[in-house]
Amino acid sequence: MLITRGALTTFSIANDVAKYFAIIPAMLISLFPAIAPLNIMGLRSPQSAILSAVIFNALIIVALIPLALRGVQFRPLSAASLLRRNLLIYGLGGLVAPFVGIKLIDMLMGILPRVLVS
Repeated sequence: MLITRGALTTFSIANDVAKYFAIIPAMLISLFPAIAPLNIMGLRSPQSAILSAVIFNALIIVALIPLALRGVQFRPLSAASLLRRNLLIYGLGGLVAPFVGIKLIDMLMGILPRVLVS
């Protein structure tokens, strides 16, 4: 249980960092145009950035339920090896997943109204 909790916490912290990196530049770009280069995801607007992040967050919580119930498989490794493994899998996954997910949701929200009107 402790290994699973550590893995989920690692993913959650990395996930939050990535979400803030996606949302904050999009929100502040109208006030501070000089931070435009920080909007590396190219989200359409502050509203779409926040809504995409909220939708992504709701989806990722549901997606993590099976992992939390099943647990992370125990492997007899040293603490340093286990930390390295968790950081690689759950930390890197927690950083990459929000960037991909939020951008896809933002793109879908941009396309969907045009499709529904047509």
